[in-house]
Amino acid sequence: MKHVMRWILAIFIISCCASAFAQDVPKHEEPRKWWQGGMWRRPKPNPQKTILPLITVQGNKFVNAEGDTILFRGLAISDPDKLEGQGHWNKEHFEQVKKMGATLVRIPVHPIAWRERTPAKYMELLDQAVSWCTELEMYIIIDWHSIGNLMTEMFQAPMYDTTQKETYEFWRTIAIRFRGHNTVAFYEFFNEPTGYRGQLGPVSWSKWKKINEDLIEIVRSFDTEPIPIVSGFDWAYDLNHIRYEPIAADGIAYATHPYSMKRKAPWPDKWEENFGFAADKYPVIATELGFGLRGEDKVDEDHYGYIILNYLENRGISWMCWVYDAEWHPRMIKSWDDYSLTGCGEYFKKALHGKVLKK
Repeated sequence: MKHVMRWILAIFIISCCASAFAQDVPKHEEPRKWWQGGMWRRPKPNPQKTILPLITVQGNKFVNAEGDTILFRGLAISDPDKLEGQGHWNKEHFEQVKKMGATLVRIPVHPIAWRERTPAKYMELLDQAVSWCTELEMYIIIDWHSIGNLMTEMFQAPMYDTTQKETYEFWRTIAIRFRGHNTVAFYEFFNEPTGYRGQLGPVSWSKWKKINEDLIEIVRSFDTEPIPIVSGFDWAYDLNHIRYEPIAADGIAYATHPYSMKRKAPWPDKWEENFGFAADKYPVIATELGFGLRGEDKVDEDHYGYIILNYLENRGISWMCWVYDAEWHPRMIKSWDDYSLTGCGEYFKKALHGKVLKK
């Protein structure tokens, strides 16, 4: 009897182990077909691609198909992922931008949002933005919105964390998707390069120059029409390096972010030394500028806001104000409920319509 019980117990144990082992073994009912991913394919034909005239570079100017010089006045919206999550991502949002007077819309794509939403899902938002802007006759800058040192891959905050590989892949994805689409006129490769006073490690201009030249080559292997925008150091403010080592590519533009705290007033001579000189030879865009107003503050002829816009326009430099949002600062929207504007929002609306500048 004891032997029988031992045999029964042994069979029970073996059966349990076999069952457990069977549960641990993965069952591939549908074989994975990772090898069938295929090569990159051209996007489907888009009937909106050539509705807006193509913008190109001619000398130090942006020109349209007729050769007319275009000086862009525009604004930056906030990240599409943020707007969609808050329920503000719709054509009405872009209609409000149009009412502000913008001819160019800067769309900042944060690396963290790109990854967490997934590139495929994020591209759906960009497709919508491009469609709406085409209908409203506004051009687009797509901006890879990171701040930091792409050489050491150290960044100012987690939302900006990326890698060189991810940056290259982002721009390859964008170039394929919007190949030949005139509305997407500009690619701003990297928002604000900085070593943050050494805290993010060293980076030389020659290495940064090479990264941008590589990006230009990647993008132009798919699409030669969009205008690459290259940012200088000091959080995209200082372009002095291009005096001696300009980017080795034609048909590009340079970005500057001339916020008031970059240099002490009086500003114009310092602006000329740090970035204005570049406008003699290349197209320059101030892809970010902005300020806040407190209480009864007004923008008069001695105010930074008035001085910077007049300097840029007299220098033939296009400009974009930051930021058309109700939370991010310096905010231009006071309330999402009715899109009422803050003091700086009201000022920029007038400036976008050309009503506060010297004749």
